[in-house]
Amino acid sequence: MSATTGIGTFAIRPLDPLKDAELLHSWVTHPKAAYWMMRDAKLQDVEREYMRIAAHEHHDAYLGLHKGRPAFLMEKYDPRYVELTGLYDPEPGDVGMHFLVAPTDRPIHGFTRAVITAVMDELFADPRTRRVVVEPDVSNKAVHALNEAVGFVPAREIDKPEKRALLSFCTREQFVAARGVAV
Repeated sequence: MSATTGIGTFAIRPLDPLKDAELLHSWVTHPKAAYWMMRDAKLQDVEREYMRIAAHEHHDAYLGLHKGRPAFLMEKYDPRYVELTGLYDPEPGDVGMHFLVAPTDRPIHGFTRAVITAVMDELFADPRTRRVVVEPDVSNKAVHALNEAVGFVPAREIDKPEKRALLSFCTREQFVAARGVAV
């Protein structure tokens, strides 16, 4: 996938767990990635985690590029089998998503919103995707606002083994309406 925004061109490619591990390690252990829960991870831990995801039938990881350079991490998963198993009643076409923007010393205004928009465009490019599901930490107010800006509606708080999470959903129609684009 490749999309051009006012901020530049975004592309998403499959993650290579070994080739990309050093880069990912620098991202997931950065203080700004505290909600990713890998702050103390060693390089081998990151390699192992993304090898596990690569081998999983219902979980995929992608590297997002901005103007051809690595800029974000995207994960998509089937919530029937990963992350949310038994925590809600999934509907046909539900797709779970995580994303992490790379730390930078030169932030670009509107960049994170452009990234989540590119991620949602990628997920909804698959006609089988009817609704995107997220489960961020309840205390991550910044991501809740960002999620709502692209059409997510909070459903309820849920208890996951690693955190108390805010289960939220975004249908294709809600995403399109949030963008102000006709269906």
